[in-house]
Amino acid sequence: MKALVTTSAVAKTERVFLIGAQFDGRTSVEVQESLDELSQLADTAGGFVVERGVQVLSRPTAATFIGSGKAAEFADYCKEKEIDTVIFDDELSPAQTKNLENTFQCKILDRTALILDIFAQRAQSREGKLQVELALLEHLLPRLTGYWVHLSRQKGGIGMRSGEGETQLEADRRRTQEKIHRIKRELQTVQRQRTTRREGRRRNLWPLASIVGYTNAGKSTLFNALTGASILAEDKLFATLDPTTRRLHLPTNQNVLLSDTVGFIRKLPHQLVDSFKATLEEVVRADLLLHVVDISHPQAEEQIESVNQTLREMNALEKPTLMVLNKIDREGCGLTVQRLQERWPVATVAISAKTGEGFDLLMAELGATLRPIRLTCELAVPHGEPAVIARLHSVAQVVSSDYEDPQVARFFARIPPHLEKEFKKYIIE
Repeated sequence: MKALVTTSAVAKTERVFLIGAQFDGRTSVEVQESLDELSQLADTAGGFVVERGVQVLSRPTAATFIGSGKAAEFADYCKEKEIDTVIFDDELSPAQTKNLENTFQCKILDRTALILDIFAQRAQSREGKLQVELALLEHLLPRLTGYWVHLSRQKGGIGMRSGEGETQLEADRRRTQEKIHRIKRELQTVQRQRTTRREGRRRNLWPLASIVGYTNAGKSTLFNALTGASILAEDKLFATLDPTTRRLHLPTNQNVLLSDTVGFIRKLPHQLVDSFKATLEEVVRADLLLHVVDISHPQAEEQIESVNQTLREMNALEKPTLMVLNKIDREGCGLTVQRLQERWPVATVAISAKTGEGFDLLMAELGATLRPIRLTCELAVPHGEPAVIARLHSVAQVVSSDYEDPQVARFFARIPPHLEKEFKKYIIE
């Protein structure tokens, strides 16, 4: 009797060691909180965090970021525990990365490289993939030197000042720079296409509201619940990368374009902010920002500050903002809601994107905030034109109606400005 043997290649999970540094001005609590977030990032990237280490020092060491003695100590531990990857919580210079690789004899990553790797995994659309590739190449360009050291150790002397390594390195840099220029040209094309689509959507003069917030705050869950979309919503950092825009119909009979954007994070690599300018235009051009906050997170206030800092860099901090305090269904969030509402001088509404609690108040706030773009008027429509009456109810917010006059029905309504011409002959004042 034959035995059926099924073989499968199981991908090995990388064993990860995290390293943080407590410089002057940083507290141990802040360092541990940042390492907690780095641990989540490593888990999202598919790694298994074995342990973490912290060194207290006044400033970074030029050669190895942390002290050489502490680096050797951590390296011995990593060798004993068979660590595959060491991740630093701060950005490393190319020279520091190379020196640390020599010390640890394993892969060395910094926070920026880890976030870029996650973005590379998550990108789905052509635009997203181009933006991630651009950020990766710009991060890699100054780090190319170390890749060709083995070729640069050629015999020197007269006529041999430029070895093969230098030639290969320059060729590699040139190819990388050419690819960066090509991707930027392609992104310009994609940006024009996005602008065309955006203008097409806004021909109806529908306002644009963009959902922003810290990664994993529940933005995609809220977006799906409000619009009926089905974009990915997971309990992981950067579960959603590519922006999505859908129509939201408010109880005031008003249409709003709602856009879900990439989540923000502390120490967000500047390469991503630069590369994702086309995507983040949805934020810059928005009429209203919905700042979603996970109030169950112990560092909710710090996350709000991080998001505001990114918005400040994008010149979008002064935009009208509605603070959406999410996850009120979790225990012990009542005091947090009260504290945040007292501290932040913007309109706030408490909801649960998961259960739908507070959605009525959220929709009412949206309608009230976006109401100024509508034309308030009184109309008189003959009873013999029921199609006009039906059309008025379908596109306008009818505040009151009066059918007592035998000749005309009278309405007090708020009409989108672009439809004024359509109802002009019925408008009394």
